[in-house]
Amino acid sequence: MIRALIFDFDGLILETEEPIYRSWKEVYEARGVALPFELWVKTVGSSNQAFHPQRYLEQRLGAPLPQDVLDRRIARRVELVLAEPLMPGVADLAEAARAQGMKVGVASSSSRDWVRGHLERLGIVDLIDCLRTRDDVEHVKPDPDLYLASLDCLGVAAGEAVAIEDSPNGITAAKSAGLRCVVVPNSITAGLDLSQADLRLTSLADVTLPQLLERLGQTK
Repeated sequence: MIRALIFDFDGLILETEEPIYRSWKEVYEARGVALPFELWVKTVGSSNQAFHPQRYLEQRLGAPLPQDVLDRRIARRVELVLAEPLMPGVADLAEAARAQGMKVGVASSSSRDWVRGHLERLGIVDLIDCLRTRDDVEHVKPDPDLYLASLDCLGVAAGEAVAIEDSPNGITAAKSAGLRCVVVPNSITAGLDLSQADLRLTSLADVTLPQLLERLGQTK
């Protein structure tokens, strides 16, 4: 019996992946340097440990980026992210889960301030029973720590929870923690290998909660 849904945040609840990528791509292009997509995607759903866009560009240029450039990049990121709405189907699915007595969690490799701030701005923070971020664990995705911490917080077993993700790193984390995983790719992750997920959807708006659980049952 499924007792909890655990959502990723970036690129799943709010489309932040493309705006963040775009903000860096503009900095690179202004300096005549290509931002390698195959390196960038290593960070999606994880952290900058695998690929650090600032350090990479500075190595290519042979000089540090001026602080005003970094400040403008952050301002541009904020501008682009704030223009993005809540992803379709997220609130409906979370509300349906709560109405059925299920728990709802968010497990994100981003910071607590980043995630909670946007959840409050989007008006859905009260739908979340548990938030676990990189501030709560030693290792972010693709390690399973965030999902294990979320399971503990929600008081459910791995077999009683479904993860909803958008990236290979997120899928790996969820599956390593023993959860079933639904993937909803975004513009950045759509072309990546997402085959380890139990179910792939184009949008959360395409299914009701009963339909989602029924389709998951059919994949096992």
